[in-house]
This record gives sequence, structure tokens and C-alpha cells, in this order.
Amino acid sequence: MPDPSAVLPVYLDCDTGIDDAMAIAYLLASDHAELLGIGTVSGNTSAARAARNTLDLLDLAGRNEIPVAVGEHDFLARPFHGGATHVHGDNGIGGVVLPESPRHPIAESAPELLVRLAHEKPGELRVIAIGPLTNLAAALRLDPDIAELVADVTIMGGAATVPGNVTPVAEANIHNDPDAAAAVLEAAWPVTLVPLDTTMESLLDGNDRDRLLASDRPVARAIGEMLDTYFDFYVRVFGRRVSVLHDPLAAAVALGDLRLESAPTVHVEIDTTDGPSRGQTVSDLRGRFRGHPVTERARTRIVLSVAEPFAPRLMAALLTV
Repeated sequence: MPDPSAVLPVYLDCDTGIDDAMAIAYLLASDHAELLGIGTVSGNTSAARAARNTLDLLDLAGRNEIPVAVGEHDFLARPFHGGATHVHGDNGIGGVVLPESPRHPIAESAPELLVRLAHEKPGELRVIAIGPLTNLAAALRLDPDIAELVADVTIMGGAATVPGNVTPVAEANIHNDPDAAAAVLEAAWPVTLVPLDTTMESLLDGNDRDRLLASDRPVARAIGEMLDTYFDFYVRVFGRRVSVLHDPLAAAVALGDLRLESAPTVHVEIDTTDGPSRGQTVSDLRGRFRGHPVTERARTRIVLSVAEPFAPRLMAALLTV
């Protein structure tokens, strides 16, 4: 777990939809995260649209020093499908129109930015990936040595013991580009996976949204407005208007902000076949009850539960950005 008193250099890879916006705000509010760069990838929306959403959100927060790079539009083996408009709205952020930042993405691509930062901060850079893993796989192709340079990679993705959210077995980020996810999990860097097992247990409700809308902080209010669309979607999942905290929870785990209740290190494989299990996160949990893995191939820490509620911590952060 990272030292909670240390300032950690962070590269964030995202597909800026609504929960990505919450994760960005959480990182901006943190005293021990130095956000060195953000790369965008297609997923919730296109990589280009995600970059515009990110730039506009950073401008709203007064954080225009953080570079934003556009990454891969298409997935490794398949073209981008158009995004999750039914979840995140037509523009990725619930149809909310933010004031447009005068800034533009930097000339580097997101994979190039990640490679550069890994070399500038050898052994220190923390990578947080909260979208499909296409950019990370592309960065490994550009320079396989970065797997030895990055301190660790925290990924929001997968489903170990619970159903998927886009198929019966697959979570969206992994399902969008399972070939990239397989490459990332096979690389030498330490990986922590924050799957649906944990994120589906962390929720914001209507009272939380009301507090955000009443805030005098522009970012908090904007996120409160975005949540209207997210709440609408989750009615069909939970039967009530709430928001799941997928991406900000992964950011909190990456920073060491939460005590983990169950986080075994196991062997994980990604199903890259074309059948109904494509995108499944196959986690070897057979040693879970003995406290140690059953295979020497166990390399991925998978966060199955956290020991404390996350929503109050997130709300405290969002109300200060």
C-alpha cells in the first residue's frame, strides 16, 4: 500500500464519463496525488470526446497545468462501438455542457505520454486506468521496458465473483478490449484490479447529489448535474436512483486511502475468445480461504472488499475541488 503521507506521481488513463469525472475530481482534491498527465481512450465515449470533457473539467477546477493526451480511438482487435450513451449520455457527461476550455490536447498521444512519464519517474509513477486498457497495451508495444519502470498499475475492471455489467460474465472496461487487458495483466508491472465485486457496493444517493448541487464549488455542482443521467440508468439495476462509484473507488485504492478487507493476490486470465464469455475476468480464487494462492502464477492483487465506507470520503473530496 502506498505511503499515505507521500506525494505520489500519477498518470491517469480514462474514458471520461460520469464516474471518471468523479475520479478526476477525487485526484485533484488529494494532498498526496500529483497528477502529471491524463490520457484518454475510447470507451464510455470516444477518446477525443473524453479529452474535451477532461480539459473542460480541469479548466472548471482551475487546474490547467495538467496535460491531456488523446489516446487510441479503436480497440486492438475491434473498432470503437460508439460508447455507452445509455449510461453516460450523448457527450459522456450526462448531457451537461461545461464551459469550453481554451486548451487543446497535447501533441503526444496518450501511450507516448505514459512512456515518457515512466522514464521521467522511474520506479515512482503510479498508473491508474479506469477505462479500456488499449492505451496501456499500446504503450507496452511502444516500449516494453515501462513495465519495469512503473511502480504499479491500478485498474477499475473485471468481475471475480459477481455478474458482469455488459454480459453475464464481463465488466465493461475489460469487455471493450479484452486483448489489451490480457496484455496488460501479462506484463511485469504490479497490478491491482478493482472489480465490480467492490465497486457495486459503493453508492451515492439523492441526498449526496443534493449536497453537490447546493455547493458553491463549480466542479461539485457540475458533477451533481451529471449524476442525474447516472441515477436514471441505475434505477434499472437497483430499483432506485443511486450512483455506483466505480472509478473514484479505484483511484482511492491506488492512493492507499482505503483499508482493504479482502485483497488476495491471484492468477487472473482474460477470455479473449469470440464466444459468450469474451471479456470475462477469470480469477483463480481457489486459495482464498487458506490465505495464499494455489499457483505460482499468482501476480494480480484483486480487491474483493474494502473495510470502510467510501461514499463519505468521496463526498468530502468532491465538495472541496
